[in-house]
Amino acid sequence: MTDGQNPYRLRITLVYVGLMLFGAAIAAKLFAIQLTEGDQWRAKATNLVTAMRTVQSERGHIFSDDERLLATSVPEYEIRMDMRASGLTDELFQANIDSLSWELARLFGDRTMEEYRQDLVRAYDRGERYHLIRRRCDHEQLQALRRMPLFRLGRHTSGFIADKHTVRIRPFGRLASRTVGYVLRDSTAIGLEAACNPWLKGVTGKRLERRLTGGVWMPVDGGEGREPVPGSDVHTTIDMNLQDVADDALAAQLRKNGAHHGCVIVMETRTGYIKAISNLTLQRDSSYVEDYNYALGASTEPGSTFKTAALMVAMEDGRVSLDQIVDTRGGKLRFYDRVMNDSHGGGYGRITLGRALELSSNTGISQAIDKAYRTEPARFVEGLRRLGFGTTLGLPIPGEGKPVLRGPEDKKMWSGTSLPWMSIGYEVSVTPMRMLTFYNAIANDGRMVQPQFVRHISRDGKIIRRFPPVVLNEHICSDATLAKLRACLEGVVDSGTAVNLRSAHFRIAGKTGTAQIASDKAGYKVNDLSYQASFVGYFPADAPRYTCIVVVSSPSKRGIYGNIVAGPVFREIADKIYSNRLELQAPVAMADTVSRMPVSLSGRGTDLVTVLEALKIPAQVDGMDEWVNTSAGDSLVVVGPRTMPAPGTGLMPNVIGMGLRDALYILENRGLRVRLSGSGMVKKQNPAPGTRPAPGSTVTLELAI
Repeated sequence: MTDGQNPYRLRITLVYVGLMLFGAAIAAKLFAIQLTEGDQWRAKATNLVTAMRTVQSERGHIFSDDERLLATSVPEYEIRMDMRASGLTDELFQANIDSLSWELARLFGDRTMEEYRQDLVRAYDRGERYHLIRRRCDHEQLQALRRMPLFRLGRHTSGFIADKHTVRIRPFGRLASRTVGYVLRDSTAIGLEAACNPWLKGVTGKRLERRLTGGVWMPVDGGEGREPVPGSDVHTTIDMNLQDVADDALAAQLRKNGAHHGCVIVMETRTGYIKAISNLTLQRDSSYVEDYNYALGASTEPGSTFKTAALMVAMEDGRVSLDQIVDTRGGKLRFYDRVMNDSHGGGYGRITLGRALELSSNTGISQAIDKAYRTEPARFVEGLRRLGFGTTLGLPIPGEGKPVLRGPEDKKMWSGTSLPWMSIGYEVSVTPMRMLTFYNAIANDGRMVQPQFVRHISRDGKIIRRFPPVVLNEHICSDATLAKLRACLEGVVDSGTAVNLRSAHFRIAGKTGTAQIASDKAGYKVNDLSYQASFVGYFPADAPRYTCIVVVSSPSKRGIYGNIVAGPVFREIADKIYSNRLELQAPVAMADTVSRMPVSLSGRGTDLVTVLEALKIPAQVDGMDEWVNTSAGDSLVVVGPRTMPAPGTGLMPNVIGMGLRDALYILENRGLRVRLSGSGMVKKQNPAPGTRPAPGSTVTLELAI
C-alpha cells in the first residue's frame, strides 16, 4: 500500500473503532436498563397507560303503586386534587393552603386544620396527580367545596377533581326492604333489584382514563368516550300506606308474643298483585329488622291451614262429604305407632266433617282422609299436586323456597302415618306465598293467579311494558266444592277457631294454623322445637277484595295458637283497609233527625274519643284511662274511666258493657278461653269480675243488643 493510501486507512480505522464503541455503548445501556433501571422505566411506562374504561349507568327508580320512591340512586362524589395542575404554582398553593385547610376542617370535621394542611403539603411536595381528600361527599358538600379558597379557581388552576358516583338508597327504610332488595358492590342483587335488573341497570358507557401511580385511574379531560344510558323505572304493586299498616301490626304482635320472626302478605284477590309484604326478624338488641324474605323463602310445614286443601282434593274425588259425621275420639287417635291429638282436650264428640274444619279437629280431618285414601295414597298426593303444591310459583324474585310433597313412591320417607299427618299439614312444606296463592284462588271463585310485584316498566315517563295478571289454574275445583268450603271458612270466623276475629261491619273468612316446627328450617335455627302460628283468609267474605296471610314463628309469650298470635295482625289490617276503602262499605241509612245520642259501647278510651270527635258527637270526658265506660244521654255521651285489674294480679277483669272485640282482646290476652252466646254487647260474664279464676279457665259471655 502506498503512502497516499495511509490517510484513508486511518479514517476507516477510526470510523470502525467509533462504530464499535457506539455499539458497545448501546449494548451497555441496554444491559443497564434491563438489569438495573428496569423497574424504574417499567413503572414509568405503566403510569403513562391510557385506556377506555367502563362507566356505570345510573340505575332506574323503583316506585310504589302510589308513585312513591322505594329505591333510587343519588349522586355521591369522591374529592381529589391534582398537585401538578397546569395553573397550580408554588405561590398560589402557599397563598391558599392555610385558608383551604381551615375550610376543609370546618366542613367535614373529621380532621383538624393542621392535619389537613400537613396532608396537602406532603401531597404537593410529592407531586401527586390524584390525591384523595374525601371519599364520600354529598351534593351540598360539593357545592361548599367549589366555593372554597383555591378550589373556586377551577380544575386546571387549582387541581380540584370531583368524581361522581351513584349510591342506592331506600327512602322508606325497612318497609318492604327485603322485597325491594339491594345491589352489592360486586353487582350481586336480591329482591326486585335482582328480578328487574335487565330494566333497571341501563347501558354502561366508556371513558378515556389514565392510570397513575398506585393503580389509580384518572379521567382524561376532553377524552373520547360514550355516555352511559340510565335504566328504566319499575312501578311495583305495593301500597305504602297499607305496607306501613302491615309492618306496624306485625312488629307489635311479634314483640307482644316474644316471637323470633314473622311475615305478612296482602294480595289483591282478582289480580294477584301484592299490596303489602313484611318480613321481620328479632335481633340481639330486641329490635326487629328485615333480613330474610320468609314470605317467599321459608318453606315450612303449614299445619292446619293445609286441611282445606286436603278436603278439597277428597271432595273433588268424591271420597268425602262435609255433611258426613266423624267421631273426634276424645281428641286422641292412634295411627300405627303414633298418636294424633287435638288442641282441644277431650275432642268435640261426633260432628260433621265441615264442622271439624271450622274447629280444626286433627282427629276428625285425619281419619276421614285416611279412610278415603288408605289404599290409594298416591291419588291423594296427585290431587295436591294438581292444586300446585310441590312446585314453586316461578316468581322472578330469586330465593323462592323449595316445596316438599312426597308420595308413596319415596320408599325411604313414606310410611303408614304419612297420609293422616299430611292431611293436617305435616310431612309437607310450603312457603307462605304458596299457601296465600291457594286461598286467594278460593276467594277468586277458583281462579288461581300468580303473585305479582310489578305493575309496569316505564322509560322517560312512557310505559314500555305491562305485567297483567297471570293465571296458573283457571279453576282449581268445581263450583259446588268451592261454595261448600267457602261456607266453612266463613264458619271458622263466625263460630270456629277464629271467632275473636269476627267483625260487626264486614265478614271475614279464613283458617287458623298452628304447627310444631323442627329445627333448622329454611336456613334459620331457633330452638330444637318451636311453634308456628298462622292465619290465612280473605275479606269481605261475600265479595272478596283482599287475601292475607300472617305467619308468626317461635312465639314465647301469651300463646301459640293462630287465632291469638297471628289473627290480630290480620284483623288490624282488614279493619284499616275497610275503614279507608269507601267502596267496601255498605251505605248507611241516616234518619233526618236524631232525638237521642247513639248507644256507645264501653271500650278503649282513645279509640272511643277519636270516633266521637270524628262523628262530631258531643262528649263529656270525666276522666280517661286505657279502658273507659260510656253512657248516652239526650244531648251528649259521658265518658268515664273503667278500673281494670293488672294482668299480674290474676283477677277477672270486668268486660260487661263492652263490644265482643274488646272483651275477647282483654280476656284472651290473659290466657283465658271464651265461650259465647247471643250477639251485641256483653251483658253477663261468668266468672264474675274481681274473682280469681284458674289459668286457662273458660269465661262465658252472654251478649245482647
